[in-house]
Amino acid sequence: MGLRIHFVVDPHGWCCMGLIVFVWLYNFFLIPKIILFPHYEEGHIPGVLIIIFYGIAIFCLVALVRASITDPGRLPENPKIPHGEREFWELCNKCNLLRPKRSHHCSRCGHCVRRMDHHCPWINNCVGEDNHWLFLQLCFYTELLACYGLMFSFCHYYYFLPLKKRNVDLFVVRHELAIMRLAAFMGITMLVGITGLFYTQLIGIITDTTSIEKMSNCCEEISKPRKPWQQTFSEVFGTRWKILWFIPFRQRQPLRVPYHFANHV
Repeated sequence: MGLRIHFVVDPHGWCCMGLIVFVWLYNFFLIPKIILFPHYEEGHIPGVLIIIFYGIAIFCLVALVRASITDPGRLPENPKIPHGEREFWELCNKCNLLRPKRSHHCSRCGHCVRRMDHHCPWINNCVGEDNHWLFLQLCFYTELLACYGLMFSFCHYYYFLPLKKRNVDLFVVRHELAIMRLAAFMGITMLVGITGLFYTQLIGIITDTTSIEKMSNCCEEISKPRKPWQQTFSEVFGTRWKILWFIPFRQRQPLRVPYHFANHV
């Protein structure tokens, strides 16, 4: 299954994604410059901590870019409907095209998406069947990166030994306090926001329910698990190998399950 590029023309989404990229760049360059490298040079921390920081940051960026440009599951105009699944397809009342049940029409993108969860302005794309796994990785690595940065910011002022070699002529050294306060503010904001989002996403996968289905169905059955959590996660990530759930560089191969899923609401 080849990589299908999907680009949404939406200035609002561009602004939101640009803000996320700014936060990433801010932390990617300034946290090592102010904290990691100086403390490493003076022997306060091992070099492996720097490697871990850059590894998390790169995984986060790759997940962001791929979640943004990957086709979320846009349906073709003339889909080939499997013979045994025709009864599980329906007609969209907005674009007048056949679509499998559990699909949804995105008014911002203007087309139907298979198993659409929601439209996310922060990645300027829908979150659907084919990029949901990348969105989950983005939430996970963003939360991990925020925790990592906040932990080192705290240790820099309250745990590590004071730095002896400091070049006061550098801009980042002269304005270190202001830079770190802004970094802490962005880190806390991202951590709080992503934690709530990541939690709702995990609950949705465990209960095999999308965000749209949660909003349109208020019955108690929606919160009850319908499948083993290993199966629902495997369907989202496209593999039963749990270690691959954390790798954003691979290609997702859909498991052999019907479009409508057996437990359609």
